[in-house]
Amino acid sequence: MGRRINKVKLFVNDNEQSVIVAKDIELELKKYGFNIVGRGYDLAISVGGDGSFLRMVKETKFNPNIYYIGINSGTLGFLQEIDIKDCVDFVKRLNSDKYKIEDVNIQTTKVITEEGIYNFDSLNEIVVRNREFSTLKVPVYVDDELLENFTGDGLLISTSTGSTAYNMSFGGSIVYNTLNTLSITPVAPLNNKVFKTLINTLIVPGDKVITLLPNKEYNNLFIQVDGVNKMIDNVIKIETRISNKSIKCIRMNDFHFIKVINDKILTK
Repeated sequence: MGRRINKVKLFVNDNEQSVIVAKDIELELKKYGFNIVGRGYDLAISVGGDGSFLRMVKETKFNPNIYYIGINSGTLGFLQEIDIKDCVDFVKRLNSDKYKIEDVNIQTTKVITEEGIYNFDSLNEIVVRNREFSTLKVPVYVDDELLENFTGDGLLISTSTGSTAYNMSFGGSIVYNTLNTLSITPVAPLNNKVFKTLINTLIVPGDKVITLLPNKEYNNLFIQVDGVNKMIDNVIKIETRISNKSIKCIRMNDFHFIKVINDKILTK
């Protein structure tokens, strides 16, 4: 259990349902003595879908000194733990300190170009493609050891948290949420007599550094960071790893990752 929560800020999607839910949750929080503020808050709550949660952590710069949680008024909502119907119970539990804190790892990526260096943090993943969406050809290293000369549409490198996001859409493995890993998932890889490329996800420990070294003719890239698109030219090197930073997410005491998988994926 961490420090006592008093000040709360809501990060609300602009759709009608999210706005209504946010008003209801604000009233409920005030009823129990929580202060709704714009700055200096202990807890950040996103109301919306997973995109709302990602925007929240980005807007707050992955602040390690506050707590995060999400209320799902979207569709699937892997990152949004609290369902709309459970909002009243959530506030009661919050008021009674019936929750736990989970440290969630952050992915950090450095993109070195001929013109300069770009640094990005992400909660879920990065995706690397050729800028023109033609075939991507790029050597891939893990801790300076050559893994493969990748050929295909692109590469997706995700955290354990992000394994149930875009990674899953490409057939990548679901990784237990508390494991500190990076998953390298190929996007439409070529594997034939000419090109030898891995067709499955490779999961590596979080202390490994994954490096991409684009060839000169394939170094104008489309890089997606947690769904935000970047067009970066003249890329010399991309390095991505698990950061030594993390964020603190609130989990209800009955939270269980396997139950989330069953509820979100397998239950109709």
